[in-house]
Amino acid sequence: MLKNTTGKIVCALALLCSCALCWADTIVLKQGQTLTGDILAEKETLLILDIGVDVLRINKSDVLEYEYTQESRMVEVEGVDVNDASATRVETQPAGQLYHTAKLKKTTIEKCAEMYSEAVVKVSSPAGMGSGFFLNEDGFLITNHHVIEKETKIEVTVFQKAKNGFEKKKFKKVKIEAINPFIDLALLKVEDLGDTKVKYAYLGDIQRIKVGEKVFAIGNPLGLERTVTDGVISTKNRAFKGLVYIQTNADINPGNSGGPLFNLAGEVIGVTNM
Repeated sequence: MLKNTTGKIVCALALLCSCALCWADTIVLKQGQTLTGDILAEKETLLILDIGVDVLRINKSDVLEYEYTQESRMVEVEGVDVNDASATRVETQPAGQLYHTAKLKKTTIEKCAEMYSEAVVKVSSPAGMGSGFFLNEDGFLITNHHVIEKETKIEVTVFQKAKNGFEKKKFKKVKIEAINPFIDLALLKVEDLGDTKVKYAYLGDIQRIKVGEKVFAIGNPLGLERTVTDGVISTKNRAFKGLVYIQTNADINPGNSGGPLFNLAGEVIGVTNM
């Protein structure tokens, strides 16, 4: 954990795609190079490509050809009042892709927490505990590498709405799918969900965040489950030990590690790191 007078630091979500990318779009440059990754946006003169460790802006004048693995599709968001909270439609990746994005409208922390807090989990091991969040309905989730480092016995606790608050469900068959110690991220999968249906969080566009923008974190600081803290983005490009981080003054403590930082649309824009 790193503290300073201006706030805490959150790992930039742009780095997340090194774990989450499954199917690769292809861009062939006129000079002969081939780039693969996730085409995040296509503009009149520009392609924006996520290659996992970075996001590239490529002029179409330099491109010979490019190909999507499969066209994105539009589907309705389940459980959303289109006259109230946030999204009217969701833009999803091809079936089987690990993560989802959405066109969500900004609302209040209260409404966002009500809609998306079930996607946030507790990740436990014999050495300690942290937080995480589901990427999809199949049980894939993100946490910090340091939360599960050198651990083989991992437990995930899911909090689901019930009549009298939240019901805790613990899952002990958790597989480590991928790790990246350099950016402190781990991709896990809960393999014993059975008939349990889990909520997942939508990923936001890190290129659109602004200094001063309101954000909030959900996690399990100091063992206090499902804690919500709020703040603003203090800076979006804090350099530290060779990486670039989002810095926020939202309260972060041990146990928050691996949990999501949300914007007011309920989109995850960062992973709590320290």
